[in-house]
Amino acid sequence: MNNKTQQGFTLIEVMIVVVILGILASIVVPKIMGRPDEARATRTLQDIRAIGAALDLYRLDNFSYPTTEQGLEALITKPAGLAPGAHWKQGGYLDQVPTDAWGKPYMYLKPGVHGEYDLYSFGADGVEGGEEANADIVNWNSK
Repeated sequence: MNNKTQQGFTLIEVMIVVVILGILASIVVPKIMGRPDEARATRTLQDIRAIGAALDLYRLDNFSYPTTEQGLEALITKPAGLAPGAHWKQGGYLDQVPTDAWGKPYMYLKPGVHGEYDLYSFGADGVEGGEEANADIVNWNSK
């Protein structure tokens, strides 16, 4: 009797690989392209997508996205006041709360103005609005 088991990759494993590739690309792209502002914006957009994926996993386990008060920190440490039956993932959904390519924290609002939540960076200048390198990078235009 031959006991062969079927093996494959889980969705989480595939997502981790995609996030790692995005991070590697954000490190390599600036050196190749010679356009650091564009590369920073690309890295920030990739971060927003990765954080969005972590937020979606959080919602699946805990029935809703973290509140504005809980913030992105809820992806790292278990927040107080979770709904009964919630299953916050031991070890968290991210290793740390990332900062954008300019070293500033990401903005998070729940409920959002543009969707269930808003996740964004104010770009190079750190001020709402702007053009080119100073333009806001947002989750609601990146899906």
